[in-house]
Amino acid sequence: MVKPKILVILNLRLFDTQTTLLNTPGNDLSPEMKTYYDKRLIDNAEPNLVYNQFGDKKPIPKGGGKIIEFRKYTPLDKATTPLTEGVTPEGNKLDVTKINAEVDQYGDFIEISDVLDLTAIDPNLEIAMQLLGSQAGRTLDTVTREIVTAGTNVTYPPKADGSEVLMRGDIDGSCLLTPKVINQVVAKLRRYNTLPFSDGYYVAVIHPDTACDIMNSDGWTEAHKYTTPENIYRGEIGRLGGVRFVESTEAKIVGGAGADGCAVYCSMFFGQHSYGVTSVEGGGLKHIVKPLGSAGTSDPLNQRATAGWKAMAVAEMLVQQYACRVEHGSESNPMAESN
Repeated sequence: MVKPKILVILNLRLFDTQTTLLNTPGNDLSPEMKTYYDKRLIDNAEPNLVYNQFGDKKPIPKGGGKIIEFRKYTPLDKATTPLTEGVTPEGNKLDVTKINAEVDQYGDFIEISDVLDLTAIDPNLEIAMQLLGSQAGRTLDTVTREIVTAGTNVTYPPKADGSEVLMRGDIDGSCLLTPKVINQVVAKLRRYNTLPFSDGYYVAVIHPDTACDIMNSDGWTEAHKYTTPENIYRGEIGRLGGVRFVESTEAKIVGGAGADGCAVYCSMFFGQHSYGVTSVEGGGLKHIVKPLGSAGTSDPLNQRATAGWKAMAVAEMLVQQYACRVEHGSESNPMAESN
């Protein structure tokens, strides 16, 4: 009797079999792989950078210390004095105010125990870069959010019975962001000669709960009906009353801060040059991959690889009047928790 042959296929990667001489000098990620992972991290970070997209960008200077200088130009006074024929007037000068901010560093990493194959993209590393990119974006966006939502220009919608609200603790579930309130905020920004963005609209970052409250308002237009994909803001959902609205789950909520434990939503309205941020690309956000075998004697069996990110970042308000925070409640989720 002839015994049947049994074919056994071994997946050597399950045994951490290494196909490259990882301890050989120069055996590092190829330039192509580095470019790929750099782009992968940025691509996954960008969708979460909702607040950063509206700030004046300032690149991280290499070797320039930790202080970044933002500049604010004072508007010129009206020239109401008539010119005298044949006489040259004194003219004017630029008045520049320097605003300095000190950057901080943020970052995290994931430890990977599978073999990092330098000739192919390992699924675990791919997933790690996706998760790290999302984390980096949300982290850097929150850094900016906490600065802009601490501004001094605040509006409180009235209660449903028309009574005025003067402080956060008096906000209840009936103090909603309505078309009337939006029009009042737009008028407030225009009062300070706040420049809208290039299309003539201001922008606002709102939470999905707030979006649910206003999307059925008369005059609401969905984003795909007035703009093309290449001209849409990250997270943009529609426009109303001279404002283009961007939706983000990271829009700030202060849980239990209102009357009777009501959640307070902080919707931010912006014009141009209201705040400054550091650039993500060009030094602001970097990825770091340490292949198996790169740790020397601290990893004698080449068991660990890591993927991570780090970033230097800061945000700073430039002109308080050019941004307005509307603190309000929500019918959709009046008792929401802080985020």
